[in-house]
Amino acid sequence: MKKIVYFLLVLTIMSCQNEPKDYVSISGQITDKNSDSVVIRNRTYSKTIAVNEDGSFSDTLKVETGTYSFYDGGESTSIFLKNGYDLTVTLDTKMFDETVKYTGNGAEQSNFLAEKSLLQEKMLDLDELLLLDSISREEKFVSIKTALTEFYNADKSIDTSIVNSSLKSIDPMLSSYRRYIDADLAMKRDLPKGAPSPTFENYENFNGETTSLSDLKGKYVYIDVWATWCGPCKAEIPSLKKVEKDYHGKNIAFVSMSIDDDRSHGGSWEKANEDWKKMVSEKELGGIQIFAPEGWQSEFVKNYKINGIPRFILVDPEGNIVSASAPRPSSDELIKLFDEENI
Repeated sequence: MKKIVYFLLVLTIMSCQNEPKDYVSISGQITDKNSDSVVIRNRTYSKTIAVNEDGSFSDTLKVETGTYSFYDGGESTSIFLKNGYDLTVTLDTKMFDETVKYTGNGAEQSNFLAEKSLLQEKMLDLDELLLLDSISREEKFVSIKTALTEFYNADKSIDTSIVNSSLKSIDPMLSSYRRYIDADLAMKRDLPKGAPSPTFENYENFNGETTSLSDLKGKYVYIDVWATWCGPCKAEIPSLKKVEKDYHGKNIAFVSMSIDDDRSHGGSWEKANEDWKKMVSEKELGGIQIFAPEGWQSEFVKNYKINGIPRFILVDPEGNIVSASAPRPSSDELIKLFDEENI
């Protein structure tokens, strides 16, 4: 009788072990963590997971199958979750998008999303697209659509919901780039080289004082308009630091203008300002760091017709526009522009 009871107990345990989990197990290791917690969320779900001092974390989640955002501080990436998955995440925040990697059951779905993000960023290079004439630019858009379509359809192991969503997003995404480029070209017509630059007055700087564009008269001024939540803005930080270092002591000032506002920080201007200061400190950002008082509604932003970031501007020592949409720090075109101006 005891043997029968023991045998039934073993069968029960084995049966339970073979049953699929009705939750996701997730763990990870973050190098140079941005925060003491990570957040996984979408429109209807949010879960905060504590991160240990060594950057490790782990938890379980009950979710609806789908794509979620994985946040570490102000930086984020996409992750695909399904009950039964057992995922491990590793990343280095110094190169967030480039280093995020998933292993374990279900990892191929999230790795696909990470690769998709990097491919889109590589192919949709605004600096390159802006240099093309209209015919060449449209040909480029057609080739991008073809390449993205082939990439999305290539791996048959990827969940069909991810593939279908990715395919559906191509045309709207390319249309948004077309609108941005059209607006950029119109802006350059309205703000030509040599015209007086719009100004900013008494914007709060990171040192607790104020800075005006007129304070920098006599120097070239390279202005980076950005926000803490903007992934492409943060991707330019390493290149901007290098340019600042290479041009240290030359007749140019580097200004980074945050347009973080209440809408992107839980309805709080105070939180927006705190998050800006925190990132400036944690990322050891150089140059002159200033905070636009009304975010997107600031006069400087409106006068320069800024409707997308990052945006870079070069002003000459007399306060006139050199380029209302200057090349990014990561672009070789920026150094060519500096050389043309004998900076």
